[in-house]
Amino acid sequence: MASVSAFCYTGAQPVDILKIATFNINGIRSRLPALLEWLEREGPDVVCLQELKAPDAAFPINDIHAAGYGAIWHGQASWNGVAILAKGMDPLESRRGLPGDEGDTHSRYLEGAAHGVIVGCLYLPNGNPQPGPKFDYKLAWFERLINYAAGLYDSGHPVVLAGDYNVVPTDEDIYNPRSWLKDALLQPESRERYQRLLAQGWTDSVRARYPDERIYTFWDYFRQHWQKNSGLRIDHLLLNAELAPRLRSPGVDRWVRDRPRASDHAPTWIKLDLGAKEERSETAAQHAQAVQSSVNDYAWSR
Repeated sequence: MASVSAFCYTGAQPVDILKIATFNINGIRSRLPALLEWLEREGPDVVCLQELKAPDAAFPINDIHAAGYGAIWHGQASWNGVAILAKGMDPLESRRGLPGDEGDTHSRYLEGAAHGVIVGCLYLPNGNPQPGPKFDYKLAWFERLINYAAGLYDSGHPVVLAGDYNVVPTDEDIYNPRSWLKDALLQPESRERYQRLLAQGWTDSVRARYPDERIYTFWDYFRQHWQKNSGLRIDHLLLNAELAPRLRSPGVDRWVRDRPRASDHAPTWIKLDLGAKEERSETAAQHAQAVQSSVNDYAWSR
């Protein structure tokens, strides 16, 4: 299970503004150039990737290192796969896979500490076709996430749960729900579980800042949906009570979706203010280091 990088750690400097992104890459080997271009242009501090569609041995860690990032990853041949990248450092892994089903072989959840926060990277099952066993698996996986997330929320550490949730939360998060009424992403059971997750106290970062705007993160490859902006919002970054007050701005890097042979998702990101504006840089750095020490202790205890 060779899924931790041996990054030449040069000392990641604490930052006042932390940028965390989630991106369903839809095949990391075929879309590595697009990933590297995005990393260079946008420079996120932490990245959650989904749908690597590659076994652990095929993860392009040398290219990731060359771009200035360390990584942990949980791969799977042809399907699924998740990874966490961190600028200038190796994330410290705290969990691989959700508890509750020892027979689940899907690579869908990875968790680690990076830049002073706990990051849970997830790829929730699609669930189609429904009804059927794939939809049953989706709902069961969602229940496991809800059960585990409750303890994570109450851990007292700054936590973000980021990834492709494969859920359209409301009809305001899709261009036209009538075309998707039978899809697993819009089923009442899927939406009810997402709302139950939020009811633990998690903040949907995009909706917290833009409650009324049509914001999409996914456009499928059919019927010119990208060209017509016929999208869905299914990539979410949820914040616990320790991080929600620090949210400054979310966004979607739509330009990535417009590249040739692009993923059908665009990177979705948030910026967090980790240092009080009145602090001098030395004080802010000391605060960030204290937080990192705390989450390191948490990671090692998992």
